[in-house]
Amino acid sequence: MADCLYAIASTEEERGLCLLEMRSLLGADCRFNLTRSCEEVEPGRSPFIKSRIRVLFESDGLEELAELAGERVELDGATFKVTAVDNDDPEERGRFEYARKRELERAVGFRLRGRADMRNPEREFGFARFGGRWLFGELHRGNADWMKHRDQPRQYSTALSNRVARAVVNIAVPRMAGVRAIDPCCGIGTVLLEAMSLGIDIVGRDINPLAAMGARENLAYFGYGSPSSVTLGDMREIEGRYDVAIIDMPYNLCSVLSDDVKAAMLLSARRFAARAIVVTIEEMDRFIRAAGFEILDRCRVNKGGRFSRQVLVCE
Repeated sequence: MADCLYAIASTEEERGLCLLEMRSLLGADCRFNLTRSCEEVEPGRSPFIKSRIRVLFESDGLEELAELAGERVELDGATFKVTAVDNDDPEERGRFEYARKRELERAVGFRLRGRADMRNPEREFGFARFGGRWLFGELHRGNADWMKHRDQPRQYSTALSNRVARAVVNIAVPRMAGVRAIDPCCGIGTVLLEAMSLGIDIVGRDINPLAAMGARENLAYFGYGSPSSVTLGDMREIEGRYDVAIIDMPYNLCSVLSDDVKAAMLLSARRFAARAIVVTIEEMDRFIRAAGFEILDRCRVNKGGRFSRQVLVCE
């Protein structure tokens, strides 16, 4: 079983979404910027995970930690770098000024038997204070390759941002093996882009022919899926069975839904999906419960003070 320490970062507006994603992906809450989990997730999967330390050992004191690093780390000729990771929890006293941080890194790195390379190391190690102890391990940084999806050719002002879409996908499908997912109101395909880039088995559907066309174009632009990945039609006509549905409820001046339509949409989702992640700017609890779902978790995501979305995890 893995033992990992994750460093996360988010804006205040997206803090709730970040924490919900951590609960789903890592099975852990996070009070400040660090959280520990037995789940090993690639940092680049999440828009909020900045780095991961795969813990090799821990100690009560930094001197002991440095000694353990010297005794246990085998570099086999590889160059290395050692990085101190801040802990923002004031009770941990694990956040340091620049000069002190470099001093600590030198103290630990000096014990390793090998050649340090600050610019392009072959291996990177990290250490941090967490839970009243010092943790040391291999450090892996997240990449933001997914941000290229912001350049998708078809855009829409009320579509989810790529950051929010990626987090919602991770909430919906924290474990990908054997999971079939569907976005039955896929719009221009932002959720599909993020899911397919992660290797998730997902299809999309939209009742609006222009939206379905835009989704196909966006997917093709990045080389994901095929023309059959997005179908045209009403979600109430979906056949087959899926493990999870990601439903971004339509909302704009042209998509004002009656209560009967909202209820019918969620009833159909209950029929074809075991779970649903519902994204909405309206209060949907009564429709969700009436459809036979239970709301297991939720968060709110604000957008520039103009409006806020709810993300609801339903089974």
